Amino acid sequence: MIPRYRSYHSYSDRLLQDTAYLKSNSNLTERIVDKIILQLNRVYPQVLSNKEAEKFRSLKTPLRTRLSDLVKHLQRKGERECQEFYRAVQNNADKVYATLPSRNNLNTSELLEISPHQEKMILNDNGPVFFLACFSVAAGLAFFMYYNNPEVKSSGSAKKVFGFSAIGFGRHIRNILISFLDDTALSN
Repeated sequence: MIPRYRSYHSYSDRLLQDTAYLKSNSNLTERIVDKIILQLNRVYPQVLSNKEAEKFRSLKTPLRTRLSDLVKHLQRKGERECQEFYRAVQNNADKVYATLPSRNNLNTSELLEISPHQEKMILNDNGPVFFLACFSVAAGLAFFMYYNNPEVKSSGSAKKVFGFSAIGFGRHIRNILISFLDDTALSN
């Protein structure tokens, strides 16, 4: 039997480490904490029941007390619930999430989380128009080189390929392509 060791960087341990920071952070307003609680209540499967969510959203209790009680409650429930809490904080208070003490202590080789802004920069910062322009240039050059090949012109296979490619387009573009093929057939 293999013993199971609890990771030092489990979500429960991270939540314990971040509790004081979360309670003292002025960026966590009533509205943001309510959004976090609602997300925990609405996620499937539910982390917080309706009754628990009402308890933690009660305006009779001070915000910091509710937040402290919520953290303790989630730690008792388990690891998945603590993970969902971090996901909710990231979705609703990204600035707070980025400055959590446990995130600063994490070794990047153990838990690597990329923000949406960093992911966009990694993939491509130019956007979809740049991609379409590059694709159009590449497709145009390929078509030009294929169509200007003397072996292809004599066999007429380029016209067949060009004619069949019209099938995938809309009615208006298809008519233009077919009329172009008819014009080139009459000129030969």
